[in-house]
Amino acid sequence: MDRVFVCSCFGVTEQQVKQHAQDGACTPRQIASACKAGTDCGGCVRRIQALLGRGACPRREQVAQRPPVLLASAVEAPVRRLGDAA
Repeated sequence: MDRVFVCSCFGVTEQQVKQHAQDGACTPRQIASACKAGTDCGGCVRRIQALLGRGACPRREQVAQRPPVLLASAVEAPVRRLGDAA
């Protein structure tokens, strides 16, 4: 099987992007959270957008039934200000 790289900075293949999309990552930002693709030089972002726009992402109803891609603990982490005790 041929590997078609989407992101050469992190070695992410087209198949990996499609798999992340099937797992619920439906935007370039969510793909970046899943595998870092698009976070270095940014040259692959348009390719990722094209892959997501061609049916790689499941329908929104299916995605709504799945847990979010980002971890809730990262979102709920307390905000610490400079000078606060650790």
